[in-house]
Amino acid sequence: MTLVTTADVDILVIGAGQAGLSAGYHLRRLGLRPERDFLIVDHAPGPGGAWQFRWPSLTLTTVNRVHDLPGMSFAETLPADTADVPAATAVPHYFALYEKRFELAVRRPVSVRVVCDRATPATCPAGEADGLLHAETGPDAPATTLRVRGLINATGTWEKPFVPYYPGAETFAGRQLHAHDYRTAAEFAGAHVVVVGAGISAIQLLDEISQVTTTTWVSRTEPRWRETPFTPDDGRRAVALVEDRVRRGLPPRSVVSVTGLPVDDRVRAARARGALQWHPVFRRIEPDGVRWADGAFQPAQVILWATGFRSALDHLAPLRLRGPGGGITMTGRLATRVAADPRIHLLGYGPSASTIGANRAGRAAAVELTEYLGLPGR
Repeated sequence: MTLVTTADVDILVIGAGQAGLSAGYHLRRLGLRPERDFLIVDHAPGPGGAWQFRWPSLTLTTVNRVHDLPGMSFAETLPADTADVPAATAVPHYFALYEKRFELAVRRPVSVRVVCDRATPATCPAGEADGLLHAETGPDAPATTLRVRGLINATGTWEKPFVPYYPGAETFAGRQLHAHDYRTAAEFAGAHVVVVGAGISAIQLLDEISQVTTTTWVSRTEPRWRETPFTPDDGRRAVALVEDRVRRGLPPRSVVSVTGLPVDDRVRAARARGALQWHPVFRRIEPDGVRWADGAFQPAQVILWATGFRSALDHLAPLRLRGPGGGITMTGRLATRVAADPRIHLLGYGPSASTIGANRAGRAAAVELTEYLGLPGR
């Protein structure tokens, strides 16, 4: 492909969460200028990435971990007593200070609706390819099309909650919601809640809800508990397994799926209350509850789906990056580069779908993409 230089900016970064800000920081370190050589856009009304939408009870003492962005410590932005500070307040505050310190000039709210490799809008009908990527924005900002030479996509997963289908789901007379929409356990008082999922979020929510009402915990696969401390070597092995999948073009698995669930004091307390009695997932949903294959029935008024998220990549669909099995073959030093199109790097996909992984991936994407485009040394 012949690259041309009649672009609005050389590189577009979509998303200003951990990965997007890390990429912006490293692009600056490489000598690129915000809004002239690269542009960061974000759909949210303010800084904070997905953290700004987390439930209020997720405080800095209950969150799994908040990793520092490169070049600036999270701790230096915190008050002396952090015990009850909501993550949805503290992390956006940190991100806002970070954007200001490094003059990243994030444009928001700007949603990228679609990206094409043709000089045509919206639906990308047949047209002549010009070597550029065309990112159409809207509808929450004045519609425009940005022409760029390279793309770092850091849209994460928060906007793509996943709810599996079970027979009878449409007949349920109670309330169904995803962890994405959870706010407080108090709203479920007096109702029996079925919590579906075997990840860290499922455990956190089950712990909270079981303290105010009755619960049933189910998941498709039996949870794997990790009683021993999680070491750096464990982390590297887990990331390597996920990375191997995306390099082979397979759909990624979550890192926690290969690390197991950590057992801490909160988990031990929930176990002691009897809140962590696991059941295999039900076979079908009925209007007033759920039923297992053996005929057992659990009345319920709420089903809470803590069933994870998928990568928010629908806007890249016209580029046809996915293979027959639904995965995207990745390459590059940390598997951030799309093998079929080296102009595109995906952060938050596969091994970079964690806060610490996002930092490392942000640097790798910035270095590899600027080298490919011939940009370093400005």
